[in-house]
Amino acid sequence: MAELKTRQNNKSVRQFIDGVEDKKKREDCKVILKLMEEVTKSKPKMWGDSIVGFGNYHYEYESGREGDWFLTGFSPRKQNLTLYIMSGFKEHSELLKNLGKYKTSKACLYINKIEDINLDILKKMISKSVERLVEKYP
Repeated sequence: MAELKTRQNNKSVRQFIDGVEDKKKREDCKVILKLMEEVTKSKPKMWGDSIVGFGNYHYEYESGREGDWFLTGFSPRKQNLTLYIMSGFKEHSELLKNLGKYKTSKACLYINKIEDINLDILKKMISKSVERLVEKYP
């Protein structure tokens, strides 16, 4: 069975964020960093070369595949700021209505800048997602 390439490591989160070239994106990362740290009560860790993750859980699928992953996290990508809402978005439909300007994929929330979204709504969404994962993977 193939192993995940993206793993938690000891690289510096601060150095990573300070290295974000776009000043606005760098400042937005600091806001998200503080928010996710507050919600998870966890210190940020680097996952791979470009993801900042908070907390972790061990999952095991019926197929036998298992691994460790972060509860929530983000990555400053070239196109946008990617936030990882690991529970997905099905149960967040009401919150999404009031979030602001964003796009989603299975577990990723894509935003262009912090001003495009309601941070209180984002905080609620992250909290619900983390709670769900902690319940599902104690």
